[in-house]
Amino acid sequence: MNVLLIEDNESIVEGLKYSLEQEHYNVFVCTKVADTINFLNEKKPVEIAIIDVSLPDGNGFDLYQKYMKGKNIPSIFLTARDSEDDVVKGLELGAEDYMTKPFKVRELLARIKKTQRKQEKIITIQGLCFDFDKMEVSKDGNIIPLTRLELKLLHLLFTNLGKVVSREYIIEKIWEWTRNDVNDNTVTVYMKRIREKIGVDIIITIKGIGYRIDDTRK
Repeated sequence: MNVLLIEDNESIVEGLKYSLEQEHYNVFVCTKVADTINFLNEKKPVEIAIIDVSLPDGNGFDLYQKYMKGKNIPSIFLTARDSEDDVVKGLELGAEDYMTKPFKVRELLARIKKTQRKQEKIITIQGLCFDFDKMEVSKDGNIIPLTRLELKLLHLLFTNLGKVVSREYIIEKIWEWTRNDVNDNTVTVYMKRIREKIGVDIIITIKGIGYRIDDTRK
């Protein structure tokens, strides 16, 4: 995976580049807006960008908006400022995440991996494949016939791998999708039906709270 690191602080560049390469990422480094534009014009493939907001010849927000957003490059902003306005601006522009300096490299690596997961088109957990582009679920190459609502509920769990999705949130989403009032018992019935259809014990019940699918991939 190719990572574009846009940062002018030498010590941060050296530390991040080393850590990223230890995780088997290919790292391209740009220290200025102009360097970045030249790099992007070379059309080298980039799977994720890490962008310092304050650069010697410009602003990371402007750089992202003018030259990177249209290329659909998932990006994480780095900045010494942690004001709410900056955080909101970065996320509203379409960035995947935002970190303030100083930061722990391990946390940044975790966020990069999280961003990777979000970009995946197909996720396979214990032989069950969820194709996000086709919105299909299959096992052993066979499509599993789920209703539209069952598919949306499973999609909700797959897009929140490793996190509990509360029963209250599920009820809210069902109302949003169907405009039907449901209760806890209805959610339990839906989850039971999904489990029976997929035939894989991957949906974990957190009693009294909600449901979770763990990311068991290596």
